[in-house]
Amino acid sequence: MTEARALDPTILREYDIRGIAGDTLNPADARVIGRALGSIAVRGGGSAAVVGYDGRLSSPGLEGAMAEGLCASGLKVFRIGIGPTPMLYYANHILEADAGVMITGSHNPPEYNGIKIVLQGKSFYGEDIQKLGRLAAAGDFVDGAGETVVRPMDEEYVKRVLEDYRGSKPLTVAWDPGNGSAGEALVKLVAGLPGRHVLLNEIIDGTFPAHHPDPTVEKNLEQLKEAVKKENCDLGVAFDGDGDRIGVVDSKGRVLWGDQIMVILASEVLADLPGAVIIADVKASQVFFDEIKRMGGNPLMWKTGHSLIKAKMRETGAPLAGEMSAHIFFKHRYYGYDDALYAAVRLLSIVSRSDQTLAEMRDAMPQMVNTPELRFDCPEDRKFKVIEEVRERLAAAGGAEVIDIDGVRVQSEDGWWLLRASNTQAVLVARCESASAEGLERLKKTLARQLEASGLTLPEDA
Repeated sequence: MTEARALDPTILREYDIRGIAGDTLNPADARVIGRALGSIAVRGGGSAAVVGYDGRLSSPGLEGAMAEGLCASGLKVFRIGIGPTPMLYYANHILEADAGVMITGSHNPPEYNGIKIVLQGKSFYGEDIQKLGRLAAAGDFVDGAGETVVRPMDEEYVKRVLEDYRGSKPLTVAWDPGNGSAGEALVKLVAGLPGRHVLLNEIIDGTFPAHHPDPTVEKNLEQLKEAVKKENCDLGVAFDGDGDRIGVVDSKGRVLWGDQIMVILASEVLADLPGAVIIADVKASQVFFDEIKRMGGNPLMWKTGHSLIKAKMRETGAPLAGEMSAHIFFKHRYYGYDDALYAAVRLLSIVSRSDQTLAEMRDAMPQMVNTPELRFDCPEDRKFKVIEEVRERLAAAGGAEVIDIDGVRVQSEDGWWLLRASNTQAVLVARCESASAEGLERLKKTLARQLEASGLTLPEDA
């Protein structure tokens, strides 16, 4: 029987559980988390759970301990093996499980690992995670005699993703899953796609020998850009460490960011569902909101955070949503979760049927100048206070158009600037966008003045 165990408080994050493997997160922690989660599921009338894991060196041990904990609470536990996080979401849906658990460090450094949880088909985050921690510390568990069943899902998952490929002409595509957990599924996926496919770093390796598996950082896409150029590809596609975020490079080696990918994907959705709500987070370009409106959609700006976006999708019935971090959620013809392999298939379908290349689609969008996402340290007890101070100064000065659903996003003639507090780290996040370089400089100076008034400095690389 698993005893009560106090978890390191630093691992109980806003959207998931995450820590340093063998230090703040180890198999004993995973086992007690399984006991606590299993107890919550059983008390809610649940009887089954699904567990999967990524390619990190510590993941098999954590997965085994998690399965033991869930089983000891009386659940039937389906162990689906190694694969991308969306394969776990798919298995959770198809097997009608009450709880889904993915052991993954996502795009974090190799020494990290973590746990993503779904309960009753919904993201498990925020206060749910804190409650689970309290339950583990109290040892308030349900005892039962469950069972574990080995249930590979990779073939079924890939087959389902391929069902929605609707291309017409073959493409040449370079792929880079970054030695992450999507590698084996990707090999099966491209075998079912027409065209020529160039695979990079498809062997799952938790040391990530080629580069860090985070496609939102441009330096991690250099190898993909080179392959696109060398192999004369139509486009390149990258995934993060657990396959729920996508990176895209056009034939000229230029990156398409999350909001630009969303505009292209929305064109197909809105052709099918005119007037539909399409959601993006507060970091998205104004171009996204303008283009969705131009295509006959109803753009909605919402808070950053994949769990928050999914909740807003359920509330509004939106068929498509996404973040600048390139979590893209399809409810249109799919299940509403973030799946980078599925998003890639939908993108390839559009490019394959179009008279335009992906590069031409990118060029057709209004061209803006913007900063990357700027992240800088701010003490945990200050970060939300700084946002409130900025909000109060803007209100006192008057005249500014402020969107405050998540931090402050300030619109002006020059464009917009954003300042928000991270929900997961002791940092502030900023971004600026304008139609001109001069306008961007003015926005950055305005942002810098606001930060200085709260005792902070805009990063030098802004």
